[in-house]
Amino acid sequence: MPSQGTIGDRVRGLRLNRRMSQAQLAGPDLSDSYVSLIESGKRTPTPVVARLLAERLGCTTEFLLHGIEPRQRIDTELGLRHAELELQHGDAAVAADRFTEIVKAADEENAMLTAQARFGRARALEAQGRLGQAVEAFERLRREAAAHPERLADLPLTIALSRCYQRAGDRLRARDLASYALEQAERLSITEGEIAVDLATALIEARGERESDSPELAYVKRVLDTTGVPQVMDRSGEIRALWHASAAAAAGEDSALAVRLADDAIMAGRESRLALQLARAAMHWSRMLTAPIEEAEGLVSAASRVFAGFPAATREYGESLIVHARVRLRAGDPARAAELAGAALEQSPDHAGTTPAEAHLVLATVALDEGREAAADLATAHRMLSALDRPVFGSDRQVARCWRELGDLYGRVGSVAQQTAAYRKALEAAGVRSAMAGVTADAIVSR
Repeated sequence: MPSQGTIGDRVRGLRLNRRMSQAQLAGPDLSDSYVSLIESGKRTPTPVVARLLAERLGCTTEFLLHGIEPRQRIDTELGLRHAELELQHGDAAVAADRFTEIVKAADEENAMLTAQARFGRARALEAQGRLGQAVEAFERLRREAAAHPERLADLPLTIALSRCYQRAGDRLRARDLASYALEQAERLSITEGEIAVDLATALIEARGERESDSPELAYVKRVLDTTGVPQVMDRSGEIRALWHASAAAAAGEDSALAVRLADDAIMAGRESRLALQLARAAMHWSRMLTAPIEEAEGLVSAASRVFAGFPAATREYGESLIVHARVRLRAGDPARAAELAGAALEQSPDHAGTTPAEAHLVLATVALDEGREAAADLATAHRMLSALDRPVFGSDRQVARCWRELGDLYGRVGSVAQQTAAYRKALEAAGVRSAMAGVTADAIVSR
């Protein structure tokens, strides 16, 4: 039974296999000229006509419309769901391979399923940190969405691209894309749900800490005010149990049940994913120096509670404690700031990321504010920042921020040479290298 080509190709192929004329296929209900138009691709049969033709051709309506039998289609749908579960709760590399297999197996008549698989593969590349490949994949999908809006939605792709460019260090491109996505969301009045939360997170991540009022920040605040930062349980055990049950049902050839169980597993994880995204948006909002202290205190505290409930979010929990410590410094509460910095150090025993260095920067700030010696914390922060790997894309905004802060603190203690060296490191971390030769100014990094 032919499965390639268009609907018209399948109608014609099946008709010829059954030695039927166009008039015989048309019967008393249709005209032979209408059948001819369908076979030539100039007309697409309505659902009623498709059912009628399928009955006369001895095939299913699903096969006639999509080129695959119901069992094949449900297996493809199941493959997409299992790949999604692998992306959200398993191995992103395995997820990418599974999405790729679906893309290779599908054909043009199943363009929507293929597009979903390609979108999943792009997100899997992003999750692996393969940002260059992810950007290329998302850009191709955006071009396709412009040509075929019935297959792909542009808004989620734009948000994903903004997120990738931000993480790759291209902040201007990230901001442009996020602003464009905001225009779409505002036009459709999207302020709740996954798209709104993902957009709010992308918008706030692309903002500077000293920015004030803007349409972007107003949208982020509206989403946070509308949705809040919910406290949810870690349901990873339930998700894995449902996932394994779905795989077992699929092995027993009960595809319909396997799809239902996979859907249940995906929905069980949706609440947690949204809570974690809202916690990230809240944490980034609290980092802004223009955020009112009480508001920042409430949001970062809620974010910390969410991160603390998920073992996989340990690093983000430590990061939220540092943000909270900085809020307490702004509030003139050095004792609480030092306490939070100490808790962040306990959450980072492997000294991965910038959190441990930031904790020592906070402790050094507290010591200097209280008129105490800060040399040990400054030296430790310097050593930790120096040990961080160089960023893949030539810039690392967070590392640059830490070096700049270290330079500021060296300036407070009168260590001019170390201050200049720290500022130099800040520029290097931000991707500025060629212009550094011969620079001797004490303060070369603007805020």
